[in-house]
Amino acid sequence: MYFDVIVLGSGPGGYVASIRAAQLGMKTALIERESLGGVCLNCGCIPTKSLLNTAKNLQKIRENKDLFGIKNPLEINFSKIISKSRQVVDTMKNGLSFLMKKNGIHVIYGNAKLKNGKKIEIFKNGEKFEECCASHIVIATGSRSKIDNKTIPQDGKKIIGYKEALSLTFLPKRIIIIGSGSVGLEFSYFYHSMGSKVTIIEQCSKLFPNGDEEISDQLKSSFDKRGIQCYVSSFVRGINCNNKEILVDIHTLDRDFSLEADIVISAIGTVSNIEFLGLEEVGVYTKKGFIVVDENYRTNVEGYYAIGDVIEGPSLAHVASHEAIVCIENIKGLNPQKIDYNNIPKCVYCLPEIASVGYTEREAREKGYQIKIGKFPFSALGKSVCDGNTEGFVKVIFDDQYDEWLGCHMIGNHVTDIISEVVVARKLEATNHEIITCIHPHPSLSESILEAIAHAYGKAIHL
Repeated sequence: MYFDVIVLGSGPGGYVASIRAAQLGMKTALIERESLGGVCLNCGCIPTKSLLNTAKNLQKIRENKDLFGIKNPLEINFSKIISKSRQVVDTMKNGLSFLMKKNGIHVIYGNAKLKNGKKIEIFKNGEKFEECCASHIVIATGSRSKIDNKTIPQDGKKIIGYKEALSLTFLPKRIIIIGSGSVGLEFSYFYHSMGSKVTIIEQCSKLFPNGDEEISDQLKSSFDKRGIQCYVSSFVRGINCNNKEILVDIHTLDRDFSLEADIVISAIGTVSNIEFLGLEEVGVYTKKGFIVVDENYRTNVEGYYAIGDVIEGPSLAHVASHEAIVCIENIKGLNPQKIDYNNIPKCVYCLPEIASVGYTEREAREKGYQIKIGKFPFSALGKSVCDGNTEGFVKVIFDDQYDEWLGCHMIGNHVTDIISEVVVARKLEATNHEIITCIHPHPSLSESILEAIAHAYGKAIHL
């Protein structure tokens, strides 16, 4: 079977690449070894957001039950909450399957192995059942949980990764979560909201290690207040399991101790799914576990491309999707605009939510910028007070010399819904004056961005 484009992997990079290729008139095939949608749809972005939405609704009722007139204690049907998240996944998968048919994309299920001559052999249960070839092959096989079997030996039952954490059949009383990136933070918030005693172990000196320091400080304060135990500058020295519980040996700056848990969730990062593709046979170059590509996502071998988590860069669904479009449009010769990787929004959907784009304050100073900083707390914002969600703030960072918007960092309820204004403004190289003179609706969360910028330039009205 011959195609113009074959895409390996159907995650947010792969399925978008397939659809865009088909839209541009190319005969397209998509090879997937498991389920349409990849990690994002099946055991990542989508099911976790369903769970977190339930957790946020539950928290809102708990914290405002007197206001709402709710007196009876709330009971949790944990299995039904998990089941609902799977129903959401099924709905989205049906939609994705429809898009494949609508765009005439040939979907093949199996494990792909690259062969010379731009051929691909496809296997099921270890046996080859099909072979196809293409002018262009796009590798979008994504990533999986990083496993440290020496210190954190995952058994899929008591010591687990994100996949197992999404489908537990019982609610653990005590959970230890190793790592405080987006995965660790979101699971921490969810399970704590369900009633589990949650402990976070983070090797770096702050929660959310890649975030702005003030955001990390606010997050830790919020988690501490809610009763989520957080150990930073700490690491796991070893884990011992027996039939009833797990004993985790922990090292901190000032002491060593052990904690008991029913479940340990490892959230220490991801690794790319590239080792079984046959890259060596066709000569595609890799470095430090990633496929090496140029700015147009071409590998060193003509006709082979790579996008998403298999290349170095932010492991984010929206990044993979945009890389897919740029890659395919380059194949078609459309000369699309290249991605500015410093203008990619990064979001965490725990409560309080986190949203950021651009440089942190530390990064801006390290790069030699003279900066102006503005902040506006949600406690001073009418919409937040009305909603009863006054925790957090918006922080903006501008270059003092040229008025360039260097970065923006937010923490609070629904901040992931307003970060896009900043992304668009930075893309258009908007100045502080242009944003301040854009009238924002009142009351709205978006006013916090305007107010933070006004604060940076000594024009704040509501502070």
